[in-house]
Amino acid sequence: MFDALGDKLQAILGGLRSRGKLDEETISKAMREIRLALLEADVNLAVVKEFTASVKERALGQEVMKSLTPGQQVVKIVHEELTEIMGSADSRLAFTGRPPTVILLAGLQGSGKTTAAAKLALMLRKDGKSPALVAADLQRPAAISQLEQLGKQIQIPVYSSERNDAVAAAKLGLEQARSQGRDVVIVDTAGRLQIDEDLMAELEQVHKAVKPTNVLLVLDSMTGQQAVDVALAFQERIAFDGVLLTKLDGDARGGAALSVRAVTSKPVKFASVGEKLDQLEVFHPDRMASRILGMGDVLTLIEKAEAVSTEDEQREMEARMMAGEMNFDDFLTSYRMMRKMGSMKSLIGMLPGVGKQLKDVDVDEREMARVEAIILSMTPRERRLPHVIDGSRRQRIAAGSGTTVQQVNQLLNARKQMQKMMKQFSKGKMPALPGMAGPR
Repeated sequence: MFDALGDKLQAILGGLRSRGKLDEETISKAMREIRLALLEADVNLAVVKEFTASVKERALGQEVMKSLTPGQQVVKIVHEELTEIMGSADSRLAFTGRPPTVILLAGLQGSGKTTAAAKLALMLRKDGKSPALVAADLQRPAAISQLEQLGKQIQIPVYSSERNDAVAAAKLGLEQARSQGRDVVIVDTAGRLQIDEDLMAELEQVHKAVKPTNVLLVLDSMTGQQAVDVALAFQERIAFDGVLLTKLDGDARGGAALSVRAVTSKPVKFASVGEKLDQLEVFHPDRMASRILGMGDVLTLIEKAEAVSTEDEQREMEARMMAGEMNFDDFLTSYRMMRKMGSMKSLIGMLPGVGKQLKDVDVDEREMARVEAIILSMTPRERRLPHVIDGSRRQRIAAGSGTTVQQVNQLLNARKQMQKMMKQFSKGKMPALPGMAGPR
């Protein structure tokens, strides 16, 4: 989402980094460019003015002007101020001592609220909770069936027996969840195409009936500045605790994520980063600021890796790789881990230093599926002992996986190269990367 803004800010700050000394004119010019970049990203005007004024004031301070690396100091200031406007305080969900904890989702129709409810339920279950979903959106005809289908996909109960009264549906669902020992109840409420009195009155009644511990406003990040206007309108009638941003993987300019907390004082708690139900992330302002400025996001990358493998699996894989033992069972395990972590493009974007250089690389996700097909066409012995794969075996593997012998050969060579690199690493040597010797 932040690609365009990130490119512009990185270019502006890159120019400052290259200077040995900064003066007021240079900083003022950079602030004008940053202001324009933020406005083009649909960031709220008041937020832009406050942000650039704060950065400029700090950048002209003695700490920066007397620094040996003033450009780097300014980058640090921009990072800190970006983090501040997105919310630097703790924004985790609150859980009651006497379950169930009720989470009420509010928002306009089309914001992705129903899907967000299922994503949040799945995330909470992974965190050891026992969630349930309540269908209280009785306005949109397909909302109940959509939530039921999503609940079936992730094997989380959906309470939807009441179809006429939203308040009764919410109360009955909460009672059912409590009787079945569920410790978290997520209530999906009705939305409208625009804010109106009927919508707000129903929402207030549902809120009063279920007494939620957390109220999350679901906003479509693709709507940019309009999302901030929606947040302000909801804030006048219902005290929401935080924001769940949807469609952060889309072609949005970033205005909503950078403005909503500064304007409403309510933090962004979660961000939906893809269509799959496991693609919901806790929103970390400092990590998002690092992504925008091209610094990567190693912590999120580590968390993703930890989420798809156990500690024992990680230790075993690390030990085998450092011993220079990389067979195709290991290859298959690592490929599957990577696919569970998300798209290759999103993972590349989290790598510090290389994300920007590789962001335009065309990553063919089908290639990963092809690799898996080739490995699965091998016998267990061939996966464990790749050296036994001769010419006839390669032809059989290619035929079984729907690939060519050349593609099988490429995979066999890639495994050899990786094993060679791991052996050199284990001996404390930095290996020469293949393909880095210059053009062929």
